[in-house]
Amino acid sequence: MLWETIKLAVQSILRNPMRSFLTILGVVIGVAAVIAMVTVGNGSSAQVTTDVESLGANLLTLRPGQDRMGPGSDQGGAARPFDLDDIDRILDQIGAISVAVPTGSQTIVAVFEGENYQTTVTGTQNGYFEAKDWALSAGRLFSSSEESGKTACIIGQTVREELMGSADPIGRKIRIDNLNCTVVGLLEAKGANTFGQDQDDTVIMPFKTFARRIAGSTDVSSITLSVRDGYSTDRAIDDLTNLMREIRRIQPGDDDDFSIRDTEQLANMLGSVTSVLTGLLSAVAAVSLLVGGIGIMNIMLVSVTERTREIGIRMAVGAQASQVLLQFLVEAIVLSALGGVIGIALGLAMGAIGSSMLNVPFIPDPGTIALAFGFSAVVGIVFGYFPARAAARLDPIEALRH
Repeated sequence: MLWETIKLAVQSILRNPMRSFLTILGVVIGVAAVIAMVTVGNGSSAQVTTDVESLGANLLTLRPGQDRMGPGSDQGGAARPFDLDDIDRILDQIGAISVAVPTGSQTIVAVFEGENYQTTVTGTQNGYFEAKDWALSAGRLFSSSEESGKTACIIGQTVREELMGSADPIGRKIRIDNLNCTVVGLLEAKGANTFGQDQDDTVIMPFKTFARRIAGSTDVSSITLSVRDGYSTDRAIDDLTNLMREIRRIQPGDDDDFSIRDTEQLANMLGSVTSVLTGLLSAVAAVSLLVGGIGIMNIMLVSVTERTREIGIRMAVGAQASQVLLQFLVEAIVLSALGGVIGIALGLAMGAIGSSMLNVPFIPDPGTIALAFGFSAVVGIVFGYFPARAAARLDPIEALRH
């Protein structure tokens, strides 16, 4: 019985293929839009997480001054910088911190055999590479004599390509401002971070060399820290805050004159923003499913009017009202489900194209796909019921006269 009803519904749909396609177009667009939005949103969230993780594992950054955002904010102000003794005290008194190194940076032109390239020069120590989880693709880290002030540098892939092309940079000398330094290492490529900054566009040298020959001061403008595995980052931040308030003699009730950034908190914040935007766009896209349902109801009402005589004949030869209702209800469900299937295929294709254009992973969500298809079927049931009930309530005599 049900199979025969489905066959009749399919025959009726195929009788007017163009009208049937236009009927389900709203459902197709709604399902496709929801799946595409969620797929691209999942890929964006995964990319954000990957980009933040590339900054380093359990990474904290300690800077002087309040970290305020917005026009007119004071992000460093007159707060006094740190010094190397502060780093020693952090490592001695906070067991959760495995790495604490000074960092300072300036934008300087690098020169190699007539090639010039403006890049960011960072002064730090070997622990920086551990904290940043940044390996070398060639060469070595700084030796003890180099960390004591001898000239040496490690460069990123972008700097190598801009100055030397594909040549091996190890052992070559480049000029940083008025300082000649020997390249002892080449960093592995990391690419752009979450904010679009090229992480490979960097030259790294020992902090003491940077402080004496470039910055002209041993003041520490930033401290890069790494929290040991198994330790709470929040607890480490609390301990670090208490210690720095003690070192900097900040009285109870006074604001901190330093700030701590946590990459894990940054990842959670960016992930939450991406999820909210994805949900908002998906909700807007889902409205077209409602519009598609209204379209199905409208066309089914037209179909009932067109087939009034057919309905009268069926009821005159013994068809029950429930059978007529089931026929039109199944027809609406088949239309809506067909729209759901086409919408799923179109949505996955749109998601793949969008992920490729945005350069994010293609991560379809099976739960969302199932939900979108189920919702499209529910749309067929809800909006197909009223036309089907109208057909089942027709008077056979009046229907035969039509």
